[in-house]
Order: sequence, then C-alpha cells, then structure tokens
Amino acid sequence: MSRLVRMDRTGHTTLAEWTADDPQAVHDAVEAFRRELEDGCFAMVSTGPGKAEHVRALPVDADLVILRRPIAGG
Repeated sequence: MSRLVRMDRTGHTTLAEWTADDPQAVHDAVEAFRRELEDGCFAMVSTGPGKAEHVRALPVDADLVILRRPIAGG
C-alpha cells in the first residue's frame, strides 16, 4: 500500500493511501496531492539511501510520497 504524508507539527499526517489496482483510491490520492501542491507544499520521493527527488506529479508506484512546507527564514 502506498502512502501520501505531510510532515507537520505532529510529525506527519497521512493524507491518502492507495494501491495501483484501486482507481478510486488513486484518484483521491492524486486530488489530495494536487491540493497540497496548490497550498504551497513540496513533494519528495526517496531514490535510495539518503537521497530524494522532488516530484510535481504523484508517482502512483511510489511506496511513500512526503509533502512538506517550504522552510521559513532568510
């Protein structure tokens, strides 16, 4: 089962879970992903130990997609 999580003050919040063979769950995950990006989040997917890739579309085959807000400061 794949998961879409947002890192937040509680640690993380699971926004969606899906399997590739469940079209409705995939649709719901894509919609949740889109809403979070529109709200200013960045999405990352692990590409190996200690490495991650920024994604702009939900990779339906990923085990875990992590969303986070931009880091404040400057």
